[in-house]
Amino acid sequence: MSGRLIYSAIASLDGYIEDTDGKFDWSAPDEEVHAFVNDAQREIGTHLYGRRLYDVMVAWETMDDDEPVMRDYAEIWRAADKVVYSTTLQEVATARTRIERSFEPDAVRAIKEQGDCTVGGAALAAEALRAGLVDEVQLLLSPVIIGGGTRALPDGVRLGLELLDERRFSNGVVHLAYRTQS
Repeated sequence: MSGRLIYSAIASLDGYIEDTDGKFDWSAPDEEVHAFVNDAQREIGTHLYGRRLYDVMVAWETMDDDEPVMRDYAEIWRAADKVVYSTTLQEVATARTRIERSFEPDAVRAIKEQGDCTVGGAALAAEALRAGLVDEVQLLLSPVIIGGGTRALPDGVRLGLELLDERRFSNGVVHLAYRTQS
């Protein structure tokens, strides 16, 4: 049985993952949300990243935080394989990581055969959505409007969705999970 490719992102209520200055400090999850994310990521075998998101995530490789939820996420992240899509990155800074120079749908299908995986980074997720590879879209909507920046979901993609799950958190964040429909 094939695994799922899940596009998961933290977004503002108006649909952005970072503001016009490239900042996403407004999206930092509290302990309750972070624990939920940890549980959702526990079974992920491979993360597919665009270069910019990988550069952000590298911090988890050496993270040694006193907070249990942060330590837990660092351990989960380190245990997963990572594929970075980049034409410029010369070498990786993390274990269990390889570079791919181009996004090849057949290669992603082969990764999915090994189990559940995630795709992260808006541009890379857009490629996966356009190729019909994404099985689920999971958004954590933050109670903030930032007015512009990088969109969580790409223009030009029309896709039916079936609601799988929803959850509200005490800080106002809402999690929505959808299965894609062809």
